[in-house]
Amino acid sequence: MALPPEYQTEEHRIFRESFRRFVAAEVTPHVDEWEAACAAPRSLWLKMGEQGFLCPWIPEEYGGLGLGFEYSVIINEELIRGDGFGVGVPLHSDVAAPYLAAYGTPEAKAAWLPDCVTGRVVTAVGFTEPEAGSDLAAIRTTAVRDGDHYILNGQKTFITNGYFADVIVTAVKTDPAAGHKGVSLILVHKDDPGFSRGAKLRKMGYHMQDTAELFFTDCRVPAWRLLGEENRGFRYLMEKLQQERLEVSIKCQVMAEECFKEGIEYAKTRRVFGKAVGEHQANAFRLAEMATEIELGRTFLDSVIVSHLRGENVVQKVSMAKLWLGEMVNRMAYQALQLHGGYGYMEEYRICRLTRDVRALSIFAGTSEIMKRIISGNLGLRSG
Repeated sequence: MALPPEYQTEEHRIFRESFRRFVAAEVTPHVDEWEAACAAPRSLWLKMGEQGFLCPWIPEEYGGLGLGFEYSVIINEELIRGDGFGVGVPLHSDVAAPYLAAYGTPEAKAAWLPDCVTGRVVTAVGFTEPEAGSDLAAIRTTAVRDGDHYILNGQKTFITNGYFADVIVTAVKTDPAAGHKGVSLILVHKDDPGFSRGAKLRKMGYHMQDTAELFFTDCRVPAWRLLGEENRGFRYLMEKLQQERLEVSIKCQVMAEECFKEGIEYAKTRRVFGKAVGEHQANAFRLAEMATEIELGRTFLDSVIVSHLRGENVVQKVSMAKLWLGEMVNRMAYQALQLHGGYGYMEEYRICRLTRDVRALSIFAGTSEIMKRIISGNLGLRSG
């Protein structure tokens, strides 16, 4: 299914064309440089902010455009199509900043939401720990109230935007004995005493995305940085994770489409045994199967996007999308690289980088196995 007409207006078309031109000028020419540096520069965030491409949903009272999530979908899609796979803007705009907007105190919103729009503030989420990945209830980082402050101790790892982030939505235990009922969310600023970060982590893919470890050693954070109520953080996580998983699902689908594009273009132009690679029946059938999966994925994803835009609870559907699309995109990358043969293993071919980058998508925002656990649980099944 395609998105309904209300999400395909002339305004949407103009916005997409404008952002596509921006990506072609400001992102695509620098991809190799940023991949080598393991980060996109802070200057990119400021340029995006100047053009209104950061957090477009933020209300006008805080300097945003007050637009719908469909504009975030456009930004995510066009970044991928322009080779900005690892630019951490969707994480900032659609995952981290929404926590501040939804649960932040008036003081926190006034302090940082306007700068989230301009790019002067980059946000991240500090959830994953060395001993707690998809199982967020198992986090060990603690926060103890001390007058008008919280004292944080612990460590986070695999944090997207972690190297450059100014504000981190940090999951902590304010009641360690209470399991998931003792989780709270606190905003940590880069200049808070006791906060530090390690070097940029080296990864299999997503090289241009700055990923880091974060450390909290008697880190003092003002109490007004608590998001919502103490010990209700796990509930807030469950409320916001559906959009994070939808954001990753969008990445899966668009990167699958890009893998297919690379595969079919190569199959039509490269000749072997006297004819095009794609004219050999085995490869023609392979491409037919790929095209079918791509179409199925797009149809399901669009239906989930529409449900989310309409404010519906899409936890089950988005878990299914994240599960199936995360596995599907890896199949598409494998098949497209296989069509390239030895050339697909060469860095000069785009499919090489795509194949590296897609591997993480069945892990981000909850592994495929966690998605199966959620889906089966919603079916009334208890899996061990």
